[in-house]
Amino acid sequence: MTYAEVYATWQNDPEGYWMDQAKAIDWVTAPTKALDDSKAPLYRWFTDAEVNTCYNAVDRHVANGCGDQPAIIYDSPVTDTKQTITYAALLTRVSSLAGALRAKGVGKGDRVIIYMPMVPEALEAMLACARLGAIHSVVFGGFAAHELAVRIDDATPKAIIAGSCGIEPGRIVHYKPLLDGAIEAATHKPDFCVIFQRDQERATLIEGRDYDWHTFQQGVEPAECVPVKGDHPAYILYTSGTTGAPKGVVRPTAGHLVALNWTMKSIYNVDPGDVFWAASDVGWVVGHSYICYAPLIHGNTTVVFEGKPVGTPDAGTFWRVIEEHNVRSFFTAPTAFRAIKREDPQGDMIKDYDISCLRALYLAGERADPDTIQWAQRVMGVPVYDHWWQTETGYTIAGNPAGIEPLPVKIGSPTVAMPGFDVQILDEGGNPVKAGELGAIAVKLPLPPGTLPTLWNAEDRFVKSYLTTFPGYYETGDAGMIDEDGYLYIMARTDDVINVAGHRLSTGGLEEVLANHPDVAECAVIGVSDALKGQLPLGFICLNKGCERSHAEIAAEVVKSVRDTIGPVAAFKLLAVVNRLPKTRSGKILRATMVKIADGEPFKMPATIDDPAVLDEIKEALVPLGYGRS
Repeated sequence: MTYAEVYATWQNDPEGYWMDQAKAIDWVTAPTKALDDSKAPLYRWFTDAEVNTCYNAVDRHVANGCGDQPAIIYDSPVTDTKQTITYAALLTRVSSLAGALRAKGVGKGDRVIIYMPMVPEALEAMLACARLGAIHSVVFGGFAAHELAVRIDDATPKAIIAGSCGIEPGRIVHYKPLLDGAIEAATHKPDFCVIFQRDQERATLIEGRDYDWHTFQQGVEPAECVPVKGDHPAYILYTSGTTGAPKGVVRPTAGHLVALNWTMKSIYNVDPGDVFWAASDVGWVVGHSYICYAPLIHGNTTVVFEGKPVGTPDAGTFWRVIEEHNVRSFFTAPTAFRAIKREDPQGDMIKDYDISCLRALYLAGERADPDTIQWAQRVMGVPVYDHWWQTETGYTIAGNPAGIEPLPVKIGSPTVAMPGFDVQILDEGGNPVKAGELGAIAVKLPLPPGTLPTLWNAEDRFVKSYLTTFPGYYETGDAGMIDEDGYLYIMARTDDVINVAGHRLSTGGLEEVLANHPDVAECAVIGVSDALKGQLPLGFICLNKGCERSHAEIAAEVVKSVRDTIGPVAAFKLLAVVNRLPKTRSGKILRATMVKIADGEPFKMPATIDDPAVLDEIKEALVPLGYGRS
């Protein structure tokens, strides 16, 4: 079937479509219906089913004779470690950890916070919770103690599983003191903690509360899988909210299994047994969906990579991993490729590796600028597919369905809506706009299986945040347009559409022009306050490694390029050359924080920031332009 036929099949019979996809899952009690709309607009899926995620991700592959197949390949250039874990070995390890947790009283519905680096044990902890029907909440390893404390108080975990440390190029991140500080600061106290001691730093354990990962599991009975209802929460994943308080996105068990399994072939075009690599972290939704769950549910081999795109040891590390582990589909953030491109602008390092095993590169996590896509296409010689989704949805809203029918790539677009998502562009009154017009991107309810049904302990906030602005729709918070062919374009977050003297401009459109300059490695555009025009665009650019041209000369060329491409209406004159941009650990540029700095407003240090010192550099760069003074 073509993509159009598959999408039409879903549109004509959504219930039948998802019931059909559900056949690929091993159920304890199979669902008799897909959608439960009894509490609309709070929709739920497969509520009368019983199932276990860990069984579908591990046990069933062993039962089907695939126990000797690699489940996890661990590749850690920062510790010079490589390890392959088969499905059979993974089953032994996960059932042992689950048994130890059960012996300490962890059961169905209990919460467990996981605070781990990128090691196989992080996946084992997630799967052990799923085995017991416990609800895990992974917090990015190295998060500040205060932010961890906020999540402890919201999730009220019975236990916390943590690593002794994380390892970054050139430094060790001390997890245990952060964990101790968080527990001390939190009102809620966990019953116990399990600490995975790493060779690079062994943490001091608190007697009576902390247990060593290995000794904790000694002499316990392995645990069997506990069936849970279809709408039982599999996990809580906190995402930053506009108010600064984290939002606990709830992931329902059955819909998660059905949807993720569907994506592995339909979108990523891999077959069971193929090696799939998502270069992300288990602390993010990409790590949940595409390092841990989807590849294992589908019977793939997943790569757990503890390293960086550059510096571990160089800009060729991605190519080495692809060649060495025979990766078929590769998924990462555009930021990673901008970092590689900055270090190796001509892509010379790829010539040392054979990546002919690779079918395609998938980009997501932020907007993929055309320059980065074109560079990756040229250097890698494979299709480059941008695709768009959110923590809230857990998988692709719009993408290129390569496993159904690869569609022509339109650079700048994540392609088309996937089955389950009826994507609309709305004006401020909630009315659909014409093709090619900019508006708010919304998805008609109900959202498909596996997407968030609510926020943890915050149903009112869920309704207010996502369902109120446009009744009958899920508000994505992104702005964009759909062209005559149905291709979606994500131009900016809704609050990144700036208004210059009455003209609505997308910062994403301006960034495209900046990124197109041959000397620019990466860039960001924000809207700053202006007494005359309301807002003005202000650009930041980072230059390619080895660029020795005058900054003033490059800036003049970039400003002229915006004038020639967008027009004088953009009023683009403000540009700063900086060494780096402030980002989250997942690579998203912190534009909202940059706006506050530029406008001289107080701001809260983002919990997810990679390096707070960058904000001081931004402030210094703004002063000569007349901004950044409080």
